[in-house]
Amino acid sequence: MQTAFNPNRGANQVATPAAASASISLDPRAKSIRLVNSGVNVCHVRVGTGAQTATTADLPIRGGSEIVVRKGDGEDTLAHISAAGTTLHIQTGEGGI
Repeated sequence: MQTAFNPNRGANQVATPAAASASISLDPRAKSIRLVNSGVNVCHVRVGTGAQTATTADLPIRGGSEIVVRKGDGEDTLAHISAAGTTLHIQTGEGGI
């Protein structure tokens, strides 16, 4: 049974993915990440431990959409990239999967 996404209050981060990969830090204890692409262009993300580099071979998030993904224990970095640029909201939490 799917449980509702329970966000970590005050943990939302806003990133502006562009043509070069960039990354942000995540709560390594969180189990899920809600990703909202509020722009119109696709962005790609990669989650892992330590330094990460996103490529177009990683998870795509369409413009105007949102997804919740599970992350592994201790994963503390999210890398993002978008060839045409966009806005990505990143919220850690629990459930929603």
